[in-house]
Amino acid sequence: MVPNPTTGWERLQDVFYRKRAEYSMMWIDDVDLSEFIVVGAPYGGAIALVRDTSRPMAYRGPEGRQKMILIYSNSGQLISNIPWDKGTIRGVGWTDEEQLLIVIEDGTVRVYNDFYGGFTQFSLGKEAEDHTVSDCKFWGSGFVARLGNGRFVSVARLDEPRPRMLADLSTTALEIHGWALMSPLQTLSRHIEVLVGFNKTVSVIDSIESQDRMLEEGPFSHIAVSPNGALLALYTTYGKVYVISSDFQKKYSEYDTGTLDSPLQVVWCANDSVAVAWESEIRLVGPGGGSLSFYYESRIALIPEPDGIRIVSAERCEFLTRVPEVVVDMFRIGSTAPSAILLDAVEQLEFKSPKADDNIQLIRSSLTEAVDSCIKAASYEPEPYWQKRLLKAALLGKSVLELYSSDEYVEMCEILRVLNAVRYYEAGILISYEQFIRLTPERLIDRLLNRQRFLLALRLSSYLRLPVDKVYVRWACNKVKSSTDDDAAICKTIVNRLKPIPSVSYDEIARTAYDEGRTKLATLLLNHEPRAGRQVPLLLDMEEDEIALVKAVESGDPDLIYYVLLHLKGKYSLAQFFRLVNDKPVASAVVEQLARDDGPELLKDFYYQDDRRADSALVIYRESLLLDDIQDREDKIKLGMKIFQDSKDSYSDAKAMEEHAKLYDWQVTFEKDYKQMFIGLTVAETIKKLFKIGQSSKASKMKSEFKVPEKMFVFLKEGTYPVAKKS
Repeated sequence: MVPNPTTGWERLQDVFYRKRAEYSMMWIDDVDLSEFIVVGAPYGGAIALVRDTSRPMAYRGPEGRQKMILIYSNSGQLISNIPWDKGTIRGVGWTDEEQLLIVIEDGTVRVYNDFYGGFTQFSLGKEAEDHTVSDCKFWGSGFVARLGNGRFVSVARLDEPRPRMLADLSTTALEIHGWALMSPLQTLSRHIEVLVGFNKTVSVIDSIESQDRMLEEGPFSHIAVSPNGALLALYTTYGKVYVISSDFQKKYSEYDTGTLDSPLQVVWCANDSVAVAWESEIRLVGPGGGSLSFYYESRIALIPEPDGIRIVSAERCEFLTRVPEVVVDMFRIGSTAPSAILLDAVEQLEFKSPKADDNIQLIRSSLTEAVDSCIKAASYEPEPYWQKRLLKAALLGKSVLELYSSDEYVEMCEILRVLNAVRYYEAGILISYEQFIRLTPERLIDRLLNRQRFLLALRLSSYLRLPVDKVYVRWACNKVKSSTDDDAAICKTIVNRLKPIPSVSYDEIARTAYDEGRTKLATLLLNHEPRAGRQVPLLLDMEEDEIALVKAVESGDPDLIYYVLLHLKGKYSLAQFFRLVNDKPVASAVVEQLARDDGPELLKDFYYQDDRRADSALVIYRESLLLDDIQDREDKIKLGMKIFQDSKDSYSDAKAMEEHAKLYDWQVTFEKDYKQMFIGLTVAETIKKLFKIGQSSKASKMKSEFKVPEKMFVFLKEGTYPVAKKS
């Protein structure tokens, strides 16, 4: 049976909306959504169900009392259930990366990086702990929490969470009727802003100040910001909906719902209309004050998307969106749009009717536009039958055109195949073309990997010409976590599967094994990693320090060797550190250079440990030259000489050092006796200065002691020997 493309279309003023049932829910148990907080990840992502402790619920026996966070696909298939062992939950949300955020009453925040319980945790600070968290609002990469004292705290990034208190509300009113946030992507300032409804007005709060916008139509129990940040929907406690600009300068529409019942949710349907949801009714309010109503038999939950709304009920999952003009032109009864005529030409061609050529000739001048419209309309069609028909019409049109690039057509064919694959109930990712473009193919593959759909992720990665390394690595990590085989068997299975992919790195797989407590398996896997730079960090974490050092040396990478040596130096005592590197010449050479850069003490210890006493003495000697205190310098020189004498090796430097020590003793004596500066002068300079102050006998003694040639001595005495001046 050919599906009707206009099924589910509803007219709202001068535009059409389409509500399409995408899945019949496959809950493992009867699910009453009224008992849960229901939150969906953006871009067709998973749905989290968390018990709403503020509402009464039916007794389901001892097992029903167990606290769980349930993760479902859009088709109602259970992906995972995460046991909950902490306090009262005050906020549940998702990031764009499909990380689940749980905010607890005491200000603790858990960020679940996968669907199987792995999380990181941080705190919102002491003020949140003292006053507790009341509720939270989330956006793609962060959230804002409202505390019990009426203050707001924001977290802009989850990779480096830094909770920041926003400005205090500039009012004495304690009752906040409703609030919402504008993410940095929605504000002109590119900073978080919180919209707070109190009394009859709205105040805008950021990190610096609070501004009262002086409205008089409130109180506002619900505030919703359009996806593009340009519009605000304000729902009053007496049942009216106002749509205004986000700068509060212009009012666009006013709608009276006719009821005083407080709605469960008020959200935007793209940037076009506002959806107000009660227990069993959704009312879609258009920009001109018109409305559409949809009724349900049980509790519903709305999940806003950039281009529409996901509607989750106990029976089905639906998608409500505006029908684009290009689709309306295509399927509207009696349409004379070029794209509609081109689509009709395909049908005529199938019946071998000459009218097909008549249609082509009729739109000849606008055939390029018709082809483009067919391709674009195919991107909005969720039904594969009509996707094929529209692309077939585009193919017919472009075959007639002499010059038409097929790139857009080919790309659309590829993307629609991918979207149809992930929309299938087994994966249950309800994503549209527009959401796919925002999400990117790489992040869609990540979502499949989070669901352990490895085969589908591999096929789509190959089809989209994306690297497959990540898919194989995630599969192997899952194998390590879930397999009960012995370590050697798991390693063999993984290596045999990954062998055809030489670019795959084993370090992440090995780290997973180590984190799971399977150290032997981690070591076996690391042996297959050809890049030392990826082996070494994990080996150090595993405390396989000597193996890590050997691997670093074998790599020939000086930076890697430095990295390992600095790590080991900080971990071990100097004696242990030097013993570890002594039998490794390359490492010893690097340590020597490291010691030169670090200072004389480390260098002396290194030479002493390596039994290089002469080198150690030279270090002490050079160190002595830098000392100002006469006694300290003399002690250093004597220590260096002693170490030289203890050395078994003969060095020419030893004689020079001995001569310098002797000269230094003479100069110290001269300074004491004659109150002149001698230390630091050469032998020739010292003799010349002795002649100058009339100490010829002392000069003669120095001549004998230091074996100064007679001719030089005469020149020094007469003052004709050139002595270099200090610069």
